[in-house]
Amino acid sequence: MSFEDKSIQCSDCGTTFTFTSGEQEFFASKGFTNEPKRCVECRRAKKQQSGGSANYSFSNSRN
Repeated sequence: MSFEDKSIQCSDCGTTFTFTSGEQEFFASKGFTNEPKRCVECRRAKKQQSGGSANYSFSNSRN
């Protein structure tokens, strides 16, 4: 499969970023089927906001 650089508009900040052929190849090798929706800066900000992991909530109380 041949990949070419793509311009994508970030869903958060609206800037246009390049989804490179190398990134596309990496995504494909990991089995990802969707293109990124956010630029690198917004992805970092979202990851930092969520604590760098999935959105799990833990409770210390036991019922």
